[in-house]
Amino acid sequence: MVNKKGATVRGALSHVDRQGRVRMVDVGEKAVTTREALARGTITMSAAALKLIRSGRVAKGDPLQTATLAGIMAAKQTSSLIPLCHALPLSHVSVELTPTRRGYTIEGRVRTTAQTGVEMEALTAVSVAALTIYDMVKAVDKEMVIGDICLVEKTGGRSGHYRRT
Repeated sequence: MVNKKGATVRGALSHVDRQGRVRMVDVGEKAVTTREALARGTITMSAAALKLIRSGRVAKGDPLQTATLAGIMAAKQTSSLIPLCHALPLSHVSVELTPTRRGYTIEGRVRTTAQTGVEMEALTAVSVAALTIYDMVKAVDKEMVIGDICLVEKTGGRSGHYRRT
């Protein structure tokens, strides 16, 4: 919420003006700081799908390498996908896929030096990486489940350090 002087009231939605209309937040007065975010998610699948991936026999190619690249590219395009996100100069994006018993854990880490954070970019990287795996293996397993996508940690900016408990 915005008070009469136009300042954002703490705890209110910053993307909504006094009349309840959506707006892009003006970050022009915010300090430029180094900001980093880590997001995580999972994809679970059938034993048959896992066997194909882990043996390198997926007809469309390597889903893990493709998902890594897709996640990196997605982080760079977040402001084109999420209407009120700012376009940011990203200095680093990584996507890591770790095998689990039933699938993969996906982590996306994004860094910038800017006036606003990169949480959405990290979350987008994880989401698109998971969707890419789904797309490449769906012929074998349409019951894959993408889930538990969340922000794990963020640093920088006025709100400081956040770590999911």
